[in-house]
Amino acid sequence: MQTGDPHKIVAHYAERSILLPTLSNKPRLTPAENEDYFHHFVENRPSGKTDLRIVEIGCNTAVDAGLYTFAFAKTGAAVSGRYSYTYRWDGSKWLITSHHSSAMPEKK
Repeated sequence: MQTGDPHKIVAHYAERSILLPTLSNKPRLTPAENEDYFHHFVENRPSGKTDLRIVEIGCNTAVDAGLYTFAFAKTGAAVSGRYSYTYRWDGSKWLITSHHSSAMPEKK
């Protein structure tokens, strides 16, 4: 995310994966759809911090779930959310096979 380059972000996703993003109702099923989402997401210059994280590693798979806060430098907005990623080891690197992210439903 820090690169601001949607193509580099999408390179972390498996060819066959699903992205259920925070700021869009449309599920993203292809690299092109992921890149389209991240193109618009990085326009607002996001920076994020992880507030809570649980990681579970299995045989060639991993799950990372928790809470985060994103601040957007372009708009001054911030969003707190929850996330879950599943990963698969492809023999040389970990790739995201599913990514769900949603804003927290309750306001503080």
